[in-house]
Amino acid sequence: MPFLKARSVAVYYSEDGEVDLSTVVEDARARGKRVYLPVLHPFGGNRLWFSEWREGDRLHLNRFSIPEPSHRVRKPVFGLALDMVLVPLVGFDSSCSRLGMGGGFYDRSFAFRQRNKSWRRPVLVGIAHELQRVDMLENNKWDVPLDAVITERHLYRCIM
Repeated sequence: MPFLKARSVAVYYSEDGEVDLSTVVEDARARGKRVYLPVLHPFGGNRLWFSEWREGDRLHLNRFSIPEPSHRVRKPVFGLALDMVLVPLVGFDSSCSRLGMGGGFYDRSFAFRQRNKSWRRPVLVGIAHELQRVDMLENNKWDVPLDAVITERHLYRCIM
């Protein structure tokens, strides 16, 4: 599993019924992995940077009221610098197409993977409840597919 090999793992701060990743964060830290949270790119463009989130770090609310680390404490990195990213979603299908919240933040942030199909870093894994699976999602040309989706009942491997 790529999680075991990953040295850097980005997670999301769980809210509004999203799968809680607190045990994943604890496990990652116990294994010596660096844990990151997404931070909104300060100059807009609906892109994400990722900032290391160490135990005890204070978080502040971004413009969407989502907790994130301060980019003033540690320099944020681009998604390309990460080994694995755990991605929230609203819906998914068995081919690992993802329906997000509609802002396109993850798709814009990982668009480089669309330009070079052989690029496998970071591994993008959707985290969902099984009831979020739908039969089929329509894809747009800018949609970045996930490598896998994990639910409480199944691992959907798509690219890995």
